[in-house]
Amino acid sequence: MIKGLHHAAYRCRDSEETRKFYEGFLGLRLAGSLELDTSKTRRPVRALHTFYEMGDGSYLAFFQVTDSPFEFKEQHDFDLHIALEVDHEHLEAMLAKGRSAGIDSRGVSHHGTIDSIYFRDPNGYVVELTAKLDGHAEEMDPDKNRARSRLDAWMAENG
Repeated sequence: MIKGLHHAAYRCRDSEETRKFYEGFLGLRLAGSLELDTSKTRRPVRALHTFYEMGDGSYLAFFQVTDSPFEFKEQHDFDLHIALEVDHEHLEAMLAKGRSAGIDSRGVSHHGTIDSIYFRDPNGYVVELTAKLDGHAEEMDPDKNRARSRLDAWMAENG
């Protein structure tokens, strides 16, 4: 049985620039770093794996790999984004903080049972800060929200 998320890992261009954003701006503590010189397939590699701790004990992690090119591109919100939960009163303060720091910042977007703001990190990833509103638990309860029937109908029409 899966207990929860330990970490989600992404590539980064520069570990220090990434640290400035995730630790300095978002406030996630740099909890660990690991230098790697061999991949699990026994291939020589030069990489730094860093871990940023979230309030629930899970981590966002990043790899800076010096000897393996990676094409970074600006991500469309629907392609890839990292959504992190915050308290509602945190949204406006973080939006103002992002704008004053010159970080690409958008929002507040109202999505029915959550409100969200968005930033771009130094790697081009979209980072969403989201706050739950009343009705969120019911909307995410598959016994009440018809998630499976909506998926089936979508696939019948668009699959």
